This record gives sequence, C-alpha cells and structure tokens, in this order.
Amino acid sequence: MKEIKIETTLYIYQDLDALPTDIIPLMQKAFKARNRAYAPYSNFTVGAALLLDNGEIITGNNQENASYPSGLCAERTAIYYAGSQYPDAKIIRMAISAGSKNNPTTKPIPPCGACRQAIAEYEIKQETPIEIYFMGETGKVARSNSLANLLPLVFDKTVL
Repeated sequence: MKEIKIETTLYIYQDLDALPTDIIPLMQKAFKARNRAYAPYSNFTVGAALLLDNGEIITGNNQENASYPSGLCAERTAIYYAGSQYPDAKIIRMAISAGSKNNPTTKPIPPCGACRQAIAEYEIKQETPIEIYFMGETGKVARSNSLANLLPLVFDKTVL
C-alpha cells in the first residue's frame, strides 16, 4: 500500500477591503449578480463574476425551478455563457458571493461539487489556472490560485 497526501492552499483575506484593489470591482459585480438571483425555494442566492482575457466581465446567478434539478448555479450560468459567447477567451479569475435570506453568511462559501467540475473543464480546456475568490455576503474572502486546489482529484477526458 502507498499513501498519497493531497494538500490544498487557500489564501484568506479579512474582508472585502483587504482584497487587491483590482479584485474588489469584480467581487462587487458578483454581489450585484447575487442580488438578481432567482431563489424562491432555497432563499440562498449566489452571484458569480468572471474576468476574461479579452477584458469582458461575465456575470451569472443561480436560477431555481420548482423542479429542483432543473435549476442552475451562478458559477455554471456564468461559465456556460462565457463559453458560448466567447469560446476562445480564457477565464482569468472568478469572484463568487453567496448569501442566505434565512441566516447571515459571513464565512467563505466555495462552489458546489457540480460547479467545481464545470470550472475544472474550462481550466483544463484553456490550459491555464482560474483564480477563484469566494465569500459569503460579508466577512472573510478565500482565494484559490486554481480550481485544482478545490477539486484535486479531477474527473476529466483522460478517463473516458
């Protein structure tokens, strides 16, 4: 038997104001997107903002449906739009903000597993890492330099 250790590195900022100045506007766009989310069932809203290498900023938010599996998360809404409208552009970074109408969200909330897989697909496709910043409505902000930190054992086309 062989033991394999997997290590993840995240960087934690005390709050929004502690972020690098070029990241704050991207996170603010994620806030605006979160405020437009359609989440009447969970009351859990998420906004995502992507910076593409062509300078475009794409936003997305979660869209729920009474038939729960038919909804879509903010991260995938933004990524799929970017992929359909700017297929040759690379995603440089992503900012995510999540909030609940039931409870305050003050700690970093990472992408769900399905979104991690979708982000991984684009990171692999573009052959460059995607920097990811994520937070609740307020409080600390986490940064990952690559999706690989959030999903180290990625399922990709090499296994198909």
